[in-house]
Amino acid sequence: MLPLTRGSAQGGKKAFTARPRLLVARIAILTLAITLGFAVSGCSQAPEPDTLVFMAGYKPQANLPFVGVYVAQEKGFFAAESLNVTIQHSAGRGEHLQLLTAGKVDVTTQDAAVLLQRRADPGLPLLSIALIGQHGQQAYVALADSSITTLQDWRGHSIGYKGTPPPDLPALLDVAGLSAEDVSLINVGFDPRVLVEGLVDIYPVYNSNEPYLLRSWGYELQEWQVSDYGVPTLGLAYVSTPDIVERDPERMERFVRAALRGIGYAATHLDEAVEITMLYAGEEANPEHMRFMLETELRDAQVEGQPTGWQTAEQWQALADSLLQYQALSAPVDVNAAFTNRFVEAAGE
Repeated sequence: MLPLTRGSAQGGKKAFTARPRLLVARIAILTLAITLGFAVSGCSQAPEPDTLVFMAGYKPQANLPFVGVYVAQEKGFFAAESLNVTIQHSAGRGEHLQLLTAGKVDVTTQDAAVLLQRRADPGLPLLSIALIGQHGQQAYVALADSSITTLQDWRGHSIGYKGTPPPDLPALLDVAGLSAEDVSLINVGFDPRVLVEGLVDIYPVYNSNEPYLLRSWGYELQEWQVSDYGVPTLGLAYVSTPDIVERDPERMERFVRAALRGIGYAATHLDEAVEITMLYAGEEANPEHMRFMLETELRDAQVEGQPTGWQTAEQWQALADSLLQYQALSAPVDVNAAFTNRFVEAAGE
């Protein structure tokens, strides 16, 4: 081993004393980099998503406005809009409208005719932000072997109604040249077995519900769609209030865009949409029934030349006029204050 020379010894000493200083400098630089990194990371962190409470106007099932929200939740469409949406369901008796007007719910669903009725009395500030059902939900059916095939054949027969006679019933009687005295009106409730048991001759159905049940029991039906006879009808809408909307219109725009995206996805992925619906409806629901409901309401949501959710003053005014004509509206309403297309338009941009 060669002896260490003086020069090398001095050089080694210099190198030894220089290393601690270099190490301290490197640690300082590293510490600064880490500190700056945390600062930049904190600045670029995504903001907390906005919260929104949606309450469906009925139990969990495949009504199209419900499905749009279910799909938007499960496919991440709300998350993509930076929305944290809580999904609830009404327990009935108008709970969803009460909570909406109390500010406990941000968006709900409601039948268009009921929306107008509640605006007239008790004056609830309901606002349709997207009209999903372009036709009314209700029709009338008789058993196919009953020999009742036309509206005029209703004369002398019993007709059921649920709770109170709907305004489209006297409208149909007018079309047939009949009056309430020419038929027997019976409050039958919501069980379609009264038709097959012969308790009534003609039964009111929700298009996406009882026809499936009756046919699944083996019965063929004769149907009368109210809209086929020129009677103005509209279906379910997404509903909020002017106060809630104006509090944060950009949040409402994001909700509508995601929900309509959910409806569009459901239309092209029916099987998956039914599976998602079953997550909410539970094991007691029939997936085939849910699919029938979804397909029926998808057909009724189509708007020729316009996006899903579109609505016009002419539609709403025709419905309001019909409700007034048949004493189903307590007072005239300003239909232009009952709906807005701003969010449907923004969703399509």
